[in-house]
Amino acid sequence: MVVITIISLLAAASVPTIVKVKRRSLASVIANDFRVFANAFDTYAHEVGGWPAEVDAGVVPPEMASRISSTGWLKPTALGGQFNWDGGQTHAGTNYRAVIAINSTDASQVVQDADLLEAIDAVMDDGNLATGSFRLGADDEPIFIVSP
Repeated sequence: MVVITIISLLAAASVPTIVKVKRRSLASVIANDFRVFANAFDTYAHEVGGWPAEVDAGVVPPEMASRISSTGWLKPTALGGQFNWDGGQTHAGTNYRAVIAINSTDASQVVQDADLLEAIDAVMDDGNLATGSFRLGADDEPIFIVSP
């Protein structure tokens, strides 16, 4: 009985750590995807002299088909939703030249997980969702600003 109690206490103490590690891992995956995609879009803009055309969420911009992994772009993210290329769009009252957003689609809805959003911001940016390159955009959906 004592052994079972000790094992139960140890298990209960480790659960918050496991949750924290999982959240950090998911944040790192999303941050890496944003960085890889942003680098591809930025390289395209430097080579061509402009940004790709606007597309809907869950659609690979035709100009980027050979530059990014369509599998990575089209899969639902750890936050739910799918990546979306926004060129010249307004988010939370500010117009940006180039943004990668995660938007809800019929295939996957964005889950508003404040702890995960803050973890992503801590990995990518300044830890504040109201400032920096990673923040909340229109409809409180996460965006990564490629070019302000």
